[in-house]
Amino acid sequence: MSAVSPTPPSPSRRTGARVKSPELLLAESGADLEGHGLRRTMGLFQLVCFGVGAIVGTGIFVGLSDSVAEAGPAVVVSFVLAAVTCIFTAFSFSELGGAIPVSGSSYSFAYATLGERVAFLVGWCLLLEYGVSVSAVAVGWSQYVNELLDSVVGWSLPAALSAGPGDGGVINLPAIVVVMMAATLLVRGIRESARATAAMAVLKIGILVAFCAIAFTAFEDGHLSPFAPEGMAGITAGASVAFFSYIGFDAITTAGEEVKNPRRNIPIAILICIGLVTLLYCAVALGAIGSLGADAVSDKPAALSLVVDKVTESSVGGGIIAFGAVVAIASVVLAVMYGQTRILMSMSRDGLIPRVFERVSPKTRTPVANTWIVAVLFAVPAAFSSLDVVVNLTTIGTLATMAVVNVAVIALRRRNPELKRSFRVPLYPASPVLGVGFCLYLMYGTGWTTWVQFVVFLAVGALVYALYSRSRSRLVREPQGRAVPGPTEG
Repeated sequence: MSAVSPTPPSPSRRTGARVKSPELLLAESGADLEGHGLRRTMGLFQLVCFGVGAIVGTGIFVGLSDSVAEAGPAVVVSFVLAAVTCIFTAFSFSELGGAIPVSGSSYSFAYATLGERVAFLVGWCLLLEYGVSVSAVAVGWSQYVNELLDSVVGWSLPAALSAGPGDGGVINLPAIVVVMMAATLLVRGIRESARATAAMAVLKIGILVAFCAIAFTAFEDGHLSPFAPEGMAGITAGASVAFFSYIGFDAITTAGEEVKNPRRNIPIAILICIGLVTLLYCAVALGAIGSLGADAVSDKPAALSLVVDKVTESSVGGGIIAFGAVVAIASVVLAVMYGQTRILMSMSRDGLIPRVFERVSPKTRTPVANTWIVAVLFAVPAAFSSLDVVVNLTTIGTLATMAVVNVAVIALRRRNPELKRSFRVPLYPASPVLGVGFCLYLMYGTGWTTWVQFVVFLAVGALVYALYSRSRSRLVREPQGRAVPGPTEG
């Protein structure tokens, strides 16, 4: 059966914006059928594992020490604050993901509510969230690869080959390797990728639970005092850093065209993932600080392995944690790269970027060329970037897209109140409004230099849209069966 209906629904018209109606998005993607040449193979369990796979990785295994440096023992509050931000936005993602189950995630949601310009800039920001975060995660993977090698064979890669120039090295070869490994698995097919992600997600949850069991044997109340040495400012700064640990839960909505019963499974998977991950993070943070103290954990690479080594007075436990981190972070690279390719496929489908990104292999039913292009593009910053440089920029870009998603819920409720929704945001409209507020609050905590970088990044995106994407949009070039520009666009 064709994924596109012969007579798609009429487009929406809106003064001053090109808006693609939810009905048209569903028709183009295949709605609840096979989506745009993609195969629906993921059930609820696999989708939850995919979400955990996209979230749990560098943020907790590597970034915990940075959060502790900002907030001290109050990092637990920082994790909760970041989680609250995610929960409000998770409600919005759940409603939109159940109503518009397509691959484009927040890009498509913005297209259906706020117009093409905003949608393109959201997609541009997603290059930070899904793309640049791959580089950040790959850099963190390299740190634990060295920790694992040191624990197992007493040898590690030299700094010149395991770190970028900003961290005292020349090139980060392990970071390149993990990106290419993920790309190889992704082009083989979504069924294989989902199985691998599920296995890795179960393993890393087990590793974190084991870490907590070991760390709490050495827990001392005195290590939590002073609880908040930097006050609320430190907690806020810690939350902005800790938020990186939650990046990836929205990747669940990028699987909208490859999930069985997406209207039911997407909302459930998002909420399960946020709850599970928050409990894990708070327990890990309490265990790490309570066992050794904040000073011993702060600004330490491979902090979890360090904690286990000191608690057990052996390198064996730390080696096991390092192995778990290697697997965990690799699964994040796999899941996040998957999300990136599906976002680009949706943008290409709309004509806003070159068509090569939307082509699906008839053999593997995956966007092969898209995947390899993404792998090459993001292996480069992974090889030469410092983790600290990309984390804050990724965080602010992600928070900006999440704020847009909360606004999109309100806009869609007003424009399409009759649209079928399998999940509705509770406490509407207070919930999405609070979601926007928390996002802006954490964006403020990233610092003014990150804001300058982000504004420049948005300006470049606006220029790309004006010079390339606007005139090539299929809303203009193929008006039959597609949305047409609003009155002021002509």
